[in-house]
Amino acid sequence: MVEKNDNYLIVNVHGVGFKVFTNERTSAVAPAGGEVKLFTHLYVREDKLEIYGFLEEGALKLFELLISVSGIGPKSALSILDIDAAENIIAAIAGKRPDILTRASGVGLKTAERVILELQSRIKLPGDSKSEKITERMDVNQEAEEALVGLGYSRAEVRRITSEVGPEFKTLEDRLRQALKILGRR
Repeated sequence: MVEKNDNYLIVNVHGVGFKVFTNERTSAVAPAGGEVKLFTHLYVREDKLEIYGFLEEGALKLFELLISVSGIGPKSALSILDIDAAENIIAAIAGKRPDILTRASGVGLKTAERVILELQSRIKLPGDSKSEKITERMDVNQEAEEALVGLGYSRAEVRRITSEVGPEFKTLEDRLRQALKILGRR
């Protein structure tokens, strides 16, 4: 990788640099200057070609499902993927939770409802996951994120930190306490 930005990576492949658009979650985890394996999608428009890349195959599949919904372009799909992990977004869609999808920048209630309507029958939750439990955890994560942003931390940094907090911390207080411990070590 040659360069890293919030919404794209410049990936060097045998001496050729490719601009690969990605979401903030992927960009935050991708190693600067190191090797990276990306699952990519080539988006063809009449006037240009764009490459979108993700660290996990599940994120790529969800991206491709999202852009198949009318009114959802690649930028909106990336914004939705920044809400949480792909499997949690799938649980929100399966659980018919448009309020979770509206957390994405540029996604209103009507768009979120359209995403749920069009994708609900096409998605499968991994294993025996229950969408209610996953979306409850997402609500607690969102509250923790908002509290930390209110304390002055950047949203990108907060998302990185809250993703490091283990699933054993279930309550808002426990998640905040653990996130602050992680922040204090940095």
